[in-house]
Amino acid sequence: MFHSINHDARHASNLSRRELLQRTSNGFGAMALSSALSTGSYAESSDKPPTAKAKHVVFCYMSGGVSHVDSFDPKPKLAELHGQPMPVEVERTQFNNNGNIMKSPFKFIRQGQSGIPISEIFPKIGQYADEMAVIRSMTSTVNEHAQGNFLMHSGFPIMGYPTAGAWCSYGLGSANEDLPSYVVLQSGSAVPPHGGVSLYSNGFLPAQHQGSILKADKREAIRNLVGSDTRSAQRRRLDFTRSLDTEFSISNGEQDQVEAAITNLDTAFRMQTAVPDVCFISGETKETRDLYGVDSNDAQMAAYARQCLLARRLIQKGVRFIELSCLTRGIGAGGAPNPWDQHSALEHGHREMAKQVDQPIAALMGDLKRLGLLEETLIVWAGEFGRTPFSQGSNGRDHNPFGFSIWMAGAGIKGGSVYGKTDELGYHAIEDRCEVYDMWATTLHLMGMDHHQLTYRHAGRDFRLTDVHGNVLTPILS
Repeated sequence: MFHSINHDARHASNLSRRELLQRTSNGFGAMALSSALSTGSYAESSDKPPTAKAKHVVFCYMSGGVSHVDSFDPKPKLAELHGQPMPVEVERTQFNNNGNIMKSPFKFIRQGQSGIPISEIFPKIGQYADEMAVIRSMTSTVNEHAQGNFLMHSGFPIMGYPTAGAWCSYGLGSANEDLPSYVVLQSGSAVPPHGGVSLYSNGFLPAQHQGSILKADKREAIRNLVGSDTRSAQRRRLDFTRSLDTEFSISNGEQDQVEAAITNLDTAFRMQTAVPDVCFISGETKETRDLYGVDSNDAQMAAYARQCLLARRLIQKGVRFIELSCLTRGIGAGGAPNPWDQHSALEHGHREMAKQVDQPIAALMGDLKRLGLLEETLIVWAGEFGRTPFSQGSNGRDHNPFGFSIWMAGAGIKGGSVYGKTDELGYHAIEDRCEVYDMWATTLHLMGMDHHQLTYRHAGRDFRLTDVHGNVLTPILS
């Protein structure tokens, strides 16, 4: 998209070729990307780009580390050997307070026509088993929350790199110029997981691709979004700022950064109307509000439900990438940034956390399906690692990055499928081992992008979301 810039006629007539290119740098960048997409140089093959089945991604991030052996990967062997020492070598854990084998306190129920066994703590999500592909062989290279969160978001275990939402925004641009293409929803007690707001960073990509945090249950979803000036006064101020920024970019050669700043200011101006409109849910029917649980007496579930309902509304407005945030419940050892982190009291903690997200996520899936939007929306449900098959202390589990479960559903996903396998104790992935790079390679593929080709040159190197790894998980694609 070209940005029009006002200049006096005399100065415009003296523009050099270099200045002209600098002034329209974003426009030519968009043209180049559009050309690459249309000619196939941005493709999985040399013939044509992958067919885009997904227009939107909803990333349900379960910060803290959900126990896979208590959720989507049943292990009867744990019940058989409950209370006995591990029969295999135990890897170093986060706290090295390791006990004996601990069976799951939850029953698993076969769900849907596919019969995928899902823990009883997810009765409503389980109703959508035939829409889901459960990946039971995900692995991580790190065993600590902050590093794990960065790895799951950006492909690198440290800060400073663009996260998946930023890459999707960069690769596809915005489908609605009045809203950011990458939105992070928070509500109630939700805070960023360990790693902080850097988990939503644009890294070295232009700044307009960073995640915008919306407080789903606040009267002012984004602080200081609406100023005291009239709209016309704000527009004149922005135009004046644009002219100064443009002259600065020409004289200092920093056109990318300045163009990003200009874009952000313009987007913020348009968001003053768009954000309150999308967050104003009083027009939703009582049936819809009850479906999500927005008015539930359970405050944490109600807060998460509002995020899920807003996610649907943002999808309807064309937002590309939406991340949802879990809330702390003050139970077990899980704190605000990592509420699924039950190093003790796992049964109570996991029941409470599942209660928070089960109905709202199921409602989102059902609502999208009813509206015909699930077929163009990819839902990714994941945490940073799983948990050990043996206890920590008497009734908790420590971190386990060697094999755990995530699931994907919606656009282009083969519903009712299971991919990968852990050993009989649920300790290590032993079949079709996956990494986060595979998850994001598959996501980009479904959005019509080749993860090999979606690159950005920084510090003399072409970087990508999947680094030098990643394979599209074709067995889970429809």
